[in-house]
Amino acid sequence: MFKLLKKGKYTTSLASILAITGWFSSVFTLPAMGQTQSSTFGSDYRACAGRLLRLGITPEAASQNCAAVLRPRDFSNCVTRIQRQIQVAAADILPSCRSARRPEDLATCVVNVSTSKRDSFDPSVFNYCGRSLLPIRFASCVVGIRREIDYSAVQAMDTCIDASDRLGGLLPSFVPGNPTPVLPPNQPNQFNRTFETTPIQPAPVPQRE
Repeated sequence: MFKLLKKGKYTTSLASILAITGWFSSVFTLPAMGQTQSSTFGSDYRACAGRLLRLGITPEAASQNCAAVLRPRDFSNCVTRIQRQIQVAAADILPSCRSARRPEDLATCVVNVSTSKRDSFDPSVFNYCGRSLLPIRFASCVVGIRREIDYSAVQAMDTCIDASDRLGGLLPSFVPGNPTPVLPPNQPNQFNRTFETTPIQPAPVPQRE
């Protein structure tokens, strides 16, 4: 009996020690996890600001633009790629990359359209790529048409933007054949539900003699 009590006492003590140890570990682990997450998010904004500063953007403009976007790393990638491959002033690229739904796709669109031929850079490419629902597909359309047809950049972009406004061909392009006719109300095939009712006879009123 003494051995059982002693064993139960040790078991209770061991459970208490484990509970206290787990509490201390959770106390020290949660702040560390919070610091890791905050440092990860902070690194995105830090990288964004640093890249814009290296491109010659003023500190005030860099801070405002990086703070205004949901994906600062994608935004800074967009600005950096266009500036390096197109040689356009970084300040002129900021509005388009900031308002793009997918900044990196916008950068791909602008770069591919602008480098497809040895033309002078047309700033309207920002507007076209920003308007397109599928900017990478739009750029492929422009590049492919200009390789076979003697179109200017604006002519090709006008043609492709009209096609991309159709949501990628999702709208129906056919009329179903043999539509089911709608019968008028007096056709014999129409089912009319009728009910037969029996009127309720009033109860006789007793007469006084």
